[in-house]
Amino acid sequence: MLSWSLTFLIIAIIAAVLGFGGVAGAAAGIAKILFFVFLVLLIVSAVAGAVRGKKPM
Repeated sequence: MLSWSLTFLIIAIIAAVLGFGGVAGAAAGIAKILFFVFLVLLIVSAVAGAVRGKKPM
């Protein structure tokens, strides 16, 4: 999922350089949403691992 976030971020940067404002804004918004979803899943996974008593890798 993080790779999708990075992909949309790169698309946003390229579109911004080329002057496509709407496309750049949309791609940046999608990248931001995917990044925060990934971050929440990471935190949930870490908490679940801590509750189970497993050490992080």
